[in-house]
Amino acid sequence: MCGIIGVLGLNEVAPLLVEGLKRLEYRGYDSAGIATVNRGKLDRRRAVGKLVNLSDMLVHHPLAGKSGIGHTRWATHGAATETNAHPHTSGPVAVVHNGIIENFRELRAELTAAGLRFESETDTETVALLARFFMDKGMSPVDAAGATLKRLHGAFALCFLFEGEDDLMIAARRGSPLAIGHGMGEMFIGSDAIALAPMTDRITYLDEGDWAVVTRKGAQIFDAHDRPIGRNETRIQIGETRIEKAGYKHFMAKEIAEQPVVIADALKHYVKDSGLNLPAGIDFAKVDRISMVACGTASYACHVAKYWFEQIAGIAAEVDVASEFRYRDPVLSRTSWAVFVSQSGETADTLAALRYASGKVAKVLSVVNVPTSSIARESDLALPILAGVEVGVASTKAFTCQLTVLALLALKAGVDRGRISASNLGQHLGDLASLPGLMNHALGLSGDIAAIAEELAQARDVLFLGRGAMYPIALEGALKLKEISYIHAEGYASGELKHGPIALIDKDVPVIVMAPRDALFEKTVSNMQEVMARHGKVLLISDAQGVKEAGMGTWRTLTLPEVPTPFAPILYSIPAQLLAYHTAIAKGTDVDQPRNLAKSVTVE
Repeated sequence: MCGIIGVLGLNEVAPLLVEGLKRLEYRGYDSAGIATVNRGKLDRRRAVGKLVNLSDMLVHHPLAGKSGIGHTRWATHGAATETNAHPHTSGPVAVVHNGIIENFRELRAELTAAGLRFESETDTETVALLARFFMDKGMSPVDAAGATLKRLHGAFALCFLFEGEDDLMIAARRGSPLAIGHGMGEMFIGSDAIALAPMTDRITYLDEGDWAVVTRKGAQIFDAHDRPIGRNETRIQIGETRIEKAGYKHFMAKEIAEQPVVIADALKHYVKDSGLNLPAGIDFAKVDRISMVACGTASYACHVAKYWFEQIAGIAAEVDVASEFRYRDPVLSRTSWAVFVSQSGETADTLAALRYASGKVAKVLSVVNVPTSSIARESDLALPILAGVEVGVASTKAFTCQLTVLALLALKAGVDRGRISASNLGQHLGDLASLPGLMNHALGLSGDIAAIAEELAQARDVLFLGRGAMYPIALEGALKLKEISYIHAEGYASGELKHGPIALIDKDVPVIVMAPRDALFEKTVSNMQEVMARHGKVLLISDAQGVKEAGMGTWRTLTLPEVPTPFAPILYSIPAQLLAYHTAIAKGTDVDQPRNLAKSVTVE
């Protein structure tokens, strides 16, 4: 959520700032703004809503200057208004901020008592006024920024710009990612490498607690104790940060369609010569428990993997929502491993949970899409899912890539613990290798699903049911639908139907049943019959045999190809995603940037 861009350039920076913010739109936002220093004078422009509103404003009210900062805001403190939009200024200071300043009320009271006046409802304005307060006492901009940082509690990424200083930005990172880009006589700051990709491929990632004094000559970085420190400069592959719809109407549609390719790429990376090719150091032989921690869609990937680790490898596995994990004082041991799953690798709750577990377990693993992210860097081992850039807020290809990598981890655990022979491993890997082709078949149902979605879009409530490893897919299907169509949807284990949800069933409540023809199929069908007996509208998603046996009397059916049982959740994710996508299209909602949601949640 929120995005930061900063440029010390050789040319006018307003177009660069807006372009950088466009590349950060995927993170989610409700207002935007930029500030520049031109001939020593600090000025800004802000607008509510999409970036086009800011662009239109800049046409009529241009903002000159070769130094500037920009921001897309996702409202936390205060409504989405121009007054609350970033950058925030006070006297000679302008600030953009991702995160939350937890002690802003205390600081606000102090500054008000000192005679400084607030204009907004935000916590961020406190940062600008505090820096101004120190400058009014005679401090230099650098010293004022340093003094300000010492007073702040919370999670944040900050970028300061100062009037009269056209060759200076201050960047700081505590709990929220921030990167510095290096150019030829130019310097850049961004929330992530995607924002900076058109301007540079040379990136330095700030570590936790770092702050930096940035000029056109370079960046001087200090650690959390104000000691000068060097941080490695890395080269990014520009192709890995390319954001294009490639002819698709929405990024989500493109990313759904890319799944067969990215799954094949992940398998190619982790499977060599008919065997597993996981990083050295992954050995589950002496592991007695796995704790998996994630948020949102990633937590459902962990929930599926729990079945795999327990059924395939015989390891006790537990799943926690990251925002609850450390607050329940979990019992961790040096014979257990902790696995943290995050698309961005910057999810605040997941990162905090990782830090809680670090040192309390034998090993910390992460499954991430960004190998340079905070979660990856702070793990003992990081496994990239290789999904490529995912722009749509509702995760699709990252989810199935997470599942694929977790499946490979479970197979490795089975081998290490002597539960999977070489021939069994070959069979499982062959089953996984068949998935891209099966997924292409499932994608071919898009037209049928679009027709079903036209009717589904009329519903106010939808239930998803599944058993075993299909239960988390029911949860994920419901999440996808509510995320982008705004229809209330819930996922349930089929066996829980009679423990409450059946009270909701009537002719106006569609019930989507995820039921491959597996060992639990008959039980799922029994639950489905209970829905139909109460005039519920059942959409049965199964294979040909399952539809033949149980499709009679249902509202609609979708027939998927047969898939090896352990890995059915990966395939059945496709129709769940397409149902959400086409229902959102039918309702006319914003598919890629649904209201109130952000792609990367970097605050608790």
